[in-house]
Amino acid sequence: MLDRTADLNDPFIRFAPPIREATPLRQAITDAYRRPEQQCVGDLLPRAEMPPHLRGPIEKTARELVTKVRKKQDGWGVEGLMQEYSLSSEEGIALMCLAEALLRIPDAGTRDALVKDKIARGNWRSHLAPDHSLFVNAATWGLVVTGELSERTDEFGLAAALKRLIGRAGEPVIRSGVRLAMEFMGEHFVAGETIEEAIRHAKGPEARGFTYSYDMLGEAAVDLNDAAAYYAAYEKAIHAIGRRADGKPVHLAPGISVKLSALHPRYQRAQADRVMKELLPRVRALAVLAKSYGIGFNIDAEEADRLELSLDIIEELATAHELGGWDGLGCVIQAYGKRCPQVLDWLIDLAKRSDRRIPVRLVKGAYWDAEIKRAQLDGLPDFPVYTRKIHTDLSYIACARQLLEAREHIFPQFATHNAQTLATIYHLADEIKGAPFSPEDYEFQCLHGMGEELYDEVVPKKKLNRPCRIYAPVGTHETLLAYLVRRLLENGANSSFLNRISNPDVAIEDLIADPAQQVAAMERPGSIHPQITLPRGIFPMRLNSAGIDLTNEDRLAELTQDLKTSAEREWVAGEAGKGTPREVTNPADRRDIVGISHDLSPDDVPAIVAKVAASHWHEVPVSQRASALHRAADTMQAQMGVLIGLTIREAGKSAANAIAEVREAIDFLRYYANRAVENFGHEQEPLGTICCISPWNFPLAIFTGQVAAALVGGNSVLAKPAEETPLVAAEAVRILHEAGIPDHALQLVPGPGEVGAALVASEEIRGVMFTGSTQVAQLIQKQLSKRVSPAGKPIPLIAETGGINAMIVDSSALAEQVVRDVIASAFDSAGQRCSALRLLCIQDDVYDRTLGLLKGALSQLAIGSTTKLSNDIGPVITDEALEGIEKHIAEMEAAGHKVTRVKMPAGTENGSFVAPAIIELDSTTELTREVFGPVLHVTRFSRHDLVPLVHEINMSGYGLTFGLHTRLDGTVDQVARVIEAGNIYINRNQIGAIVGSQPFGGHRLSGTGPKAGGPLYLGRLVSQPPALPMAMSDPAVHQFAQWLRMRGEIAASDAARAYADQGGLGYREVLPGPVGERNTYELRKRGHILIRPKTKAGFQQQLSAVLATGNVAVIENMDWAADLPPELHGRVEALGHHPVAGALVEGGEDDVRKALAEFAERDGPLVLTQSATEADCASDTPAYCLNWLLEEVSISVDTTAAGGNASLMTLE
Repeated sequence: MLDRTADLNDPFIRFAPPIREATPLRQAITDAYRRPEQQCVGDLLPRAEMPPHLRGPIEKTARELVTKVRKKQDGWGVEGLMQEYSLSSEEGIALMCLAEALLRIPDAGTRDALVKDKIARGNWRSHLAPDHSLFVNAATWGLVVTGELSERTDEFGLAAALKRLIGRAGEPVIRSGVRLAMEFMGEHFVAGETIEEAIRHAKGPEARGFTYSYDMLGEAAVDLNDAAAYYAAYEKAIHAIGRRADGKPVHLAPGISVKLSALHPRYQRAQADRVMKELLPRVRALAVLAKSYGIGFNIDAEEADRLELSLDIIEELATAHELGGWDGLGCVIQAYGKRCPQVLDWLIDLAKRSDRRIPVRLVKGAYWDAEIKRAQLDGLPDFPVYTRKIHTDLSYIACARQLLEAREHIFPQFATHNAQTLATIYHLADEIKGAPFSPEDYEFQCLHGMGEELYDEVVPKKKLNRPCRIYAPVGTHETLLAYLVRRLLENGANSSFLNRISNPDVAIEDLIADPAQQVAAMERPGSIHPQITLPRGIFPMRLNSAGIDLTNEDRLAELTQDLKTSAEREWVAGEAGKGTPREVTNPADRRDIVGISHDLSPDDVPAIVAKVAASHWHEVPVSQRASALHRAADTMQAQMGVLIGLTIREAGKSAANAIAEVREAIDFLRYYANRAVENFGHEQEPLGTICCISPWNFPLAIFTGQVAAALVGGNSVLAKPAEETPLVAAEAVRILHEAGIPDHALQLVPGPGEVGAALVASEEIRGVMFTGSTQVAQLIQKQLSKRVSPAGKPIPLIAETGGINAMIVDSSALAEQVVRDVIASAFDSAGQRCSALRLLCIQDDVYDRTLGLLKGALSQLAIGSTTKLSNDIGPVITDEALEGIEKHIAEMEAAGHKVTRVKMPAGTENGSFVAPAIIELDSTTELTREVFGPVLHVTRFSRHDLVPLVHEINMSGYGLTFGLHTRLDGTVDQVARVIEAGNIYINRNQIGAIVGSQPFGGHRLSGTGPKAGGPLYLGRLVSQPPALPMAMSDPAVHQFAQWLRMRGEIAASDAARAYADQGGLGYREVLPGPVGERNTYELRKRGHILIRPKTKAGFQQQLSAVLATGNVAVIENMDWAADLPPELHGRVEALGHHPVAGALVEGGEDDVRKALAEFAERDGPLVLTQSATEADCASDTPAYCLNWLLEEVSISVDTTAAGGNASLMTLE
């Protein structure tokens, strides 16, 4: 039995125990994880420099190799195709996307759509040329014909004739042709669909002196069924390869390469305990089998965050008694990683300790673009890889020397297609050994389908006479996709040697240049690539918040200590002696008392409101207000670990979620501070005292964001945290006070919901910011409708509520990516996010497979207290929430819906845990409300019903987040235009919104806007918002202005033209953010706007504002619109059953109060109301603000979904 008493005394005692004690050599690896590039290169340079007497021979050999290879190249095959279609061309990207998706799509309709989508846009004719190979021209002609069919089917001539042909033969003619081309490309890179076929294909190269290492292709295992299938494939392959080896020595026999991620679905640091207990025995069993045949068994390299975990497994295998006396256990090390030299030191020592010779395949690295993106996303201090290709080349040479000098303990395997690298190793090896070469000294390696021309100059005895092993992928067309696209990206990369050697414009001198001399000649040797930004600097106007690397053993140890420190603190919200003390407990274990909240009551509200309303904070210049926010951000950054500990225990957050929470709070502080300094002038006067009511699910980030925005606008703030999470809010207030915000400007108001209601009802409150349920937002609107501001205006309410957030998955999406993103979107944070996925719609053709993978992946999630890093899903916030979720699941099951749930583990009985559930629906309409927990509803749809499906989703009335997984750009364009959602996510998860990069917030029942972390947000908290970004206005407002002028109504015409000049409608901006994403911010029309004029001038002002923003005016009395010109008739409608997205009211305070009271009683979304007096409307200047008549939409696209980041790979 576990000692639970220890857990209560030290909640984080089992957070992330080290896998093993760090030796000095292992510590050196950890220390080098994210070293500055310049330091690493400085250490490498002396090791990579060649002695003067070797430089000439190396250059001579490299020149001869390049010259011979170029003479042999005729642009034939896939090399010619990839050279022709570079990644910098639209056609090259289309070809890559086709290769990635076409072969796996099961239904003909989607395959046809993909072909049209990718080919119709390209200028394929430009690639036809008499000097191109038959293959390139044949492929191009096929694409030209397909392009004609896809793009010009309604024209005459050839297109019309081909259309008639299609009418007889059907679209499969196109599909089959392009599919055949894609299969040809796949076969070029893959040795065979089965291991038997691959071994047969290897006989020819083997006869020419090559040996083989086989790799069973496929994505990482999603569930245990996947892992079992991969295990069986490896086992079968080892038997086949072993029989083929026929007793040869390891270095002469074929071998196998194994990916650990294929053998276990949770191969990651957080699951280290499972990895060592479950994955290690599987790998050991395969290794024992390989040993029995005497063949090589190489563990492949994967992402940087798995490296040290893989070393633990390698050490266990190397020291296993049953694997002794066998020199076949090998591994792969990536030279682009900054830890490579230290890893080699450790491997050499391991070989000595285990009395074996370890084969080490040195590669340059295959996940470079993904490593850059992850570091930027997570705000890590630096990259784990080099940013310049030349630095990787330098590292490769330095590490090659290290391996060659340790040949007694290491069998070096140099995987390279670079002639200069090859020539360097060829001569350096002889120099180090000082004796004639023998086959057991080392070998070269190349990828199947790449670089044969080079190695045909290396292997033959009459040439360089050095052995080469071919790394040969094995798998079906469906399993080769990720590998194929990676090869296409590498071949097409501007810095790729294969790309450059095929390019006649690249001089031979450039190809054979010594990387050490090139680096030494740089102005700043070792400096990072100028087009790649360190994670802290990806936002031009502010510092990116720093995260914590949960795969770094040192950072984990530091965080563990911070968590323990956090648990030892006595956390308090409010003041002792004021209010009623209440214990705040950990929702994962109610026995764990996190702290004490001194809750106020409604009776305490008047005094605290009076104090804050009298604040003179508005007199402080905006620059000083912003500086205080920056100081608070710096403090939060410095205290991140302690804040994480508090958030984990008070809100039940996982460590990763808690890190993101603190980072978002820091980002809000810096973003709003900078926006205010940049955009505020004398016109932006504070509103007064703002009431901020924040939720428990983001108790620090949303709380801080609301408070920071209000404060930087010069407003004083009453901050009401959620009753469940007052402690972290109190700490945020303490930090803000320490940073220079006076207590009269900011007061924490802990207490129950009645306290929030009393605050809202206070006459001194000039604005309310609220995040929570739609129902409570509607109650707040009703309360605010009873009064107006001193200027006679409605009291502003910024409300962000929830939604029935949907995701659509079509058959072109990659199932493994879908599963990863769905699991995160639906179950991360126990589903307790406003943005969380509630409704998943999967195309019929891939429904069963995708749902099966989802269920398998769900079964692998760990439920329990998030005081342990290994637990994925923590508690829901209260027992009341738990009961509501369980009631919904029970009702669904009783109604006949199939429910799949994860078994609840032991150790959860003292917390509020819900076993995650997948509920299968027959229709989207069966889900009628948001279920705020780890519950995913799944339904299927037919491809032909996509448009009706989108309309069904819109019918829910919500509009917060929406996800779409597809490879069809046409589908993206079609759906993104009509879906009613504030945040749209394409080919990625739909949770998380980076401040300033993905402004967050919905519309309709999901909120009022403006978006948090967006450019319009601060404008709602001052008297006059800053100007809109200039874009365009609807032409209708210009027509209206002209019509008014022709009628002699000059003032109204001038006002209409002024509205037109304000712009905004149609504005689009690509916001800064991490590489591998495209984050677009748009301003769109809001919909139907209710106008309520009292005078002719008021009607004209209101209609001008509505027209300028592309909306439709809804009016109760159509007499106002009786004499409008015909071209505007469609832009004014009688009040009916349309949801109203806003309202413009003319009149005095009584008119405004009456309208507000009426709107507050309406069913449906909150009505964002603006008012203007009759005098305002009679002016020739705008009386209403266009900002609040526009809808903000954020679209976030994972541009790497098709396999890699083409924009990064095209860097020189």
